[in-house]
Amino acid sequence: MTAVGIIGAGAVGQAVGMLLAASGWCRTVAVASRSGRSAAALVTDLEDMGQAGGSPVRLVTAAPAHMRACDAVVVCPRAAFTNTATRDVRMAGLRANGVLLRRLARHFTAYSGVVLVVTNPVDVMTRLFAEESGCARVLGVGSNTDTARYRAILARRLRVPPAAVHGHVIGEHGDHAVICASTTTVHGRPLPAPVPVPVTEIREELAARPGRIADGIGRTRCGPAAATVTALAHALGVTDGVVELSAHWRDGVHLGVPLHFTGGRRAECMPTLAPDEASQLAAAESKLRAAYETLQAAEKEKTPA
Repeated sequence: MTAVGIIGAGAVGQAVGMLLAASGWCRTVAVASRSGRSAAALVTDLEDMGQAGGSPVRLVTAAPAHMRACDAVVVCPRAAFTNTATRDVRMAGLRANGVLLRRLARHFTAYSGVVLVVTNPVDVMTRLFAEESGCARVLGVGSNTDTARYRAILARRLRVPPAAVHGHVIGEHGDHAVICASTTTVHGRPLPAPVPVPVTEIREELAARPGRIADGIGRTRCGPAAATVTALAHALGVTDGVVELSAHWRDGVHLGVPLHFTGGRRAECMPTLAPDEASQLAAAESKLRAAYETLQAAEKEKTPA
């Protein structure tokens, strides 16, 4: 019996709950939110869905501290702040969300299950949760959403099925995402020289896509939720394969890398990078290290001497 906790009953938490309830492999979904009111409402709505659709999933509300019995926990709350950024949008919640995740992580000291962080900036929040909790299995969802978008955009441009495109987006889930164009294949073959991957145009589309979604429906939800449930299925050993997730890279930095899961065990499977891609990855690493240091410095300022 697989149990998954969801902390945060906003847009992504709602979509994750719906997908888990329909997954066929998850048997219990526990939901927590700051007030408890939205968690109770989501559980009620999912119960209605389960009854109408014949889902056997057990649905409950639970405090974060009581989710230690779950096999996995999805961390997707968002602190209350106004995001006015037009560039580096995901980094705008660094301090506000950092306070929230630091507090949540302390409920999961030495937790043995899987933690999937969705809250942005996800690479920094993944590192923060891992270091504050001491959990060994903390991963961040972000680069797999970027990878799915990349494959869909390139497939549309080349007029091929998305399943024919294989390629990765790694590094930061944000402005320093790295498109691994040099190892991208279509129908199992590299693109012929006269048809290079249009990296600049695709990068612009990747940057514009979340804003276009938000302008129409308020917040991205379905894509990140599907990426989250896919990551859960791999990390819990339900299915095997490669997923791009934020994980420990080096010197403490967490960023998006392709991970191959077999029976829930993961192994890094980084593609060979072209020189410009390696340079971009180094820039992403430097940026994420600096952001984490900023977060830690702000925390020290709050702590009395």
